[in-house]
Order: sequence, then C-alpha cells, then structure tokens
Amino acid sequence: MSQKLNLDKLDYQIIQVMMENAEISYADLGKKLFVSGGTIHVRIKKLQEYGIVTGSRLNINTKALGFDVITFVGIYLEKSSMYEDVATELKKIPEIVRLNYTTGTYSMFAEIVCKDIRQLKHVLHDELQNIKGIERTETLISLEESFNRNVLVLDEEEIN
Repeated sequence: MSQKLNLDKLDYQIIQVMMENAEISYADLGKKLFVSGGTIHVRIKKLQEYGIVTGSRLNINTKALGFDVITFVGIYLEKSSMYEDVATELKKIPEIVRLNYTTGTYSMFAEIVCKDIRQLKHVLHDELQNIKGIERTETLISLEESFNRNVLVLDEEEIN
C-alpha cells in the first residue's frame, strides 16, 4: 500500500456499521450516517484502494453444517526459516481455516474445522505430519466458542 492513510470519522463509522451488517445498502448506510449513498460508495471504494476493505464474506454456522470438531494446533517448526514453505503447504489443506505465524511456544498456530474426529485424525496424521519442516504439533480441541467478534473501531457514541 503506497497511499497514505487519510481516514476520518465517517470512514471509521462506515467500517464499524458494515462489520456489524455487511448487507446494508449504501442508501440505508447513508441515511444512518446522514450522508448520501453516493458518498458511501466513494468512501467504500477508497477503503478498498487502501486495502482496508478486502471483500465481504458470508458467516456460516459450521456446526449447523455438520462440522462438529474445531481445533487449534500449535506447530513447531524445525527452523523458523521454513515458515513460508510450510505455510504454502498448509494452505493446501482445506480444513485449515486460519493460520498465524506466532511468537512464544509455537512457530505457527492453525485453526482446523472438521466434521468428526476421524477427519481430524486424517488431517493431523496423514497431512500435517507429512509436511517437510514441521517438527511436531500440539492439538487443542475447542469444546465451545463463547463468542466471535470484530474489533471495535469506534464506540457507539462515535457512530451516531
């Protein structure tokens, strides 16, 4: 991103409202924020150019679709210099939905979503353990997700 970020209160308001409801129309968002739908359109385009808004995603309830096992896997690398090669290989495993390069105990931390324990065993044993550069892993099974939210960029008073 070569452009200098030049965001104002309206930009932050747009981001906050759209994180809560990405389906809101530009016209309705404009009414809520007391500007025109055209202004919203221009601002969204600017946020996309800055790389702040990178698309929209449909949030799904994975449990309702039969994905009953959510795990977090700490990955120890043989050498930290192997990170990019290992990350490239991990990206090929569709059950891995999130991957972070970390400090601390693990070199990498992955979130894996599976239909059942058998599928998890396959991912851990047959896929992860065969990737060159992974020394070992530590798996934590999630019993329940208490909440999942976006970062708050403005408080409610600043939005209204």
